[in-house]
Amino acid sequence: MKEISNEQLFIHVVESGSFKKAAELLAMDPSLVSRRISSLEKRLAVKLLQRSTKNSFPTEVGEQYFVELQKLLEEQNALENRIKATVNEATGHLKVAAPHDFGTFFISDILENMVEHYPQLTVELVLGSQFENLAAEGIDVAVRIGKLPDSSLICRRIGEVPRVLVASPEYIAQQGEPRSVRELEQHKFVFYKRSQMYEAVTIAGQRLHLSGSFVVNSVSAIRQWVLNGKGIHLGPVWAFRDALDTGALQRVLPEVELESFPLHAIYVSRAYVPAKVRLFIDLLSSTLSGNHFQRV
Repeated sequence: MKEISNEQLFIHVVESGSFKKAAELLAMDPSLVSRRISSLEKRLAVKLLQRSTKNSFPTEVGEQYFVELQKLLEEQNALENRIKATVNEATGHLKVAAPHDFGTFFISDILENMVEHYPQLTVELVLGSQFENLAAEGIDVAVRIGKLPDSSLICRRIGEVPRVLVASPEYIAQQGEPRSVRELEQHKFVFYKRSQMYEAVTIAGQRLHLSGSFVVNSVSAIRQWVLNGKGIHLGPVWAFRDALDTGALQRVLPEVELESFPLHAIYVSRAYVPAKVRLFIDLLSSTLSGNHFQRV
């Protein structure tokens, strides 16, 4: 039997009416029950029980202690049950961090679906590309695209983010279509990060120095600039698929195999991962494993 506290033992004695009955119920030696109640009385410096040969009943202060202690233990049990439930049921508040456009396009729908099916759950989506201190900012899980730095965080690889080189037909008509990876250095690019304007970029195993006049850390804004003929962009297929399907954009060097970016869900290491985190990661994995996301 699970070890019980002296306080719990006191409640059993009061409820059963005697040390002997409580001992029988708990499969304990009656003398041990008596010693532990005496230890409780000594700690509280009060007499809790009046003892007789056959029965035991609480003193006035013992009755007060019994009533209040029952309330405390019931509240403790309720609290422990709620805490245990978080491991098996999606409850509480789920805070997710994700890149801005990716979060808007994919994560928001997943979180809506979770709240619809788990009404005891509230959600918060933090959009941005910075690598947060998850524990300090109260973030349960973060979605990251690209290679991860070493850290104490736990990660689950969800899949790959295929990439594509895209440009508008107007740009190709004006600037010509590159025929090789090396020829990309002669073209204008729209960049996601300013560093890409100065640092070598590896495409299909070749290190290139690319140039361009436009930089913005928003896939949606990049898409608009590319549609407006401002340059070529190397980015995620999902962001440009509709425009590619309608012909508003076209693939550049479609025969060249481009490296995909890894997609991870990361979270703080803990012995028991809450159900809300496990459920979110499972939904993210199943959502992004479909052809809509993976197809190039």
